[in-house]
Amino acid sequence: MKPEFESLPLVNNDKKKRFEMEFNGHLAFINYGDFGNEIALVHTEAEPELQGTGAATAVVEKTLEYIESQGKKLLPFCPYVFAYIKKHPAWKRIVDPHFKGYDSL
Repeated sequence: MKPEFESLPLVNNDKKKRFEMEFNGHLAFINYGDFGNEIALVHTEAEPELQGTGAATAVVEKTLEYIESQGKKLLPFCPYVFAYIKKHPAWKRIVDPHFKGYDSL
């Protein structure tokens, strides 16, 4: 994660069902579904002003850290999150082994 994102808080916007991080007045976020002991990440997005800054990667990293800290399992339906975990296989530790794409990670 780039240093400029490290101190930024991750906000769990329960009303909109998304994890958010604000940088310079713009949002990067991940839409999710909470199923008790599992969290499904379904879509990652950064506002156009943040494209190319690393904000989307930072919100993914912060979200994975949050999920792990809560003792929950991950369902990475979002292609961006799936690709991130494939590139950083240590995060496979929080993916539910019953997830359909688990063996592809």
